[in-house]
Amino acid sequence: MRIDVSVDMPYPLKDVFVAYRDHLPELVPYLHNVRAITVQSRTEEGGRVKLLNRWKGGGEIPSVVRKFISQELLEWDDHAEWDEAAMICHWRTVVPAFKDAVDARGRNLFTAKGPSVTSYTIEGELTVDAAKVKGVPRLLAGTVSPAVEAFLVAAIKPNLVSVAKGVEKFLAAKR
Repeated sequence: MRIDVSVDMPYPLKDVFVAYRDHLPELVPYLHNVRAITVQSRTEEGGRVKLLNRWKGGGEIPSVVRKFISQELLEWDDHAEWDEAAMICHWRTVVPAFKDAVDARGRNLFTAKGPSVTSYTIEGELTVDAAKVKGVPRLLAGTVSPAVEAFLVAAIKPNLVSVAKGVEKFLAAKR
């Protein structure tokens, strides 16, 4: 299922790009659904930056409820390759609890709409193979997969907009 989100941000292109690439862990105080972002690895090769960030979600889930939810369900790895010359990031998200069942990948595009306005667009694809999820009968997998994809995309889109708003708050605080 497609993931398409676009947000205009009232900041210069380079500021927005660098905030997303280099300052994600510092954005956590501005993100209500995220408890932590940890840089697992960072390499720089020929003008490109490869990052592996571990996200821990569940910020709005009450702590008493979180105790009964596996932490693995609330964590994901963001594999990203950033190309500053092209102002693009190619990404792949891996959910450790469902690494064989969920495939999410795409790209983030950063475009100047003026000297102090940036268009941030996320384009991606999310595929769920419910047959690879423990407890889902194979006979139902074909019906369950599209329903899970629709549910996840509906949940992910507002969170992507929320991260953009967090970037705006982060950049405002730096001024």
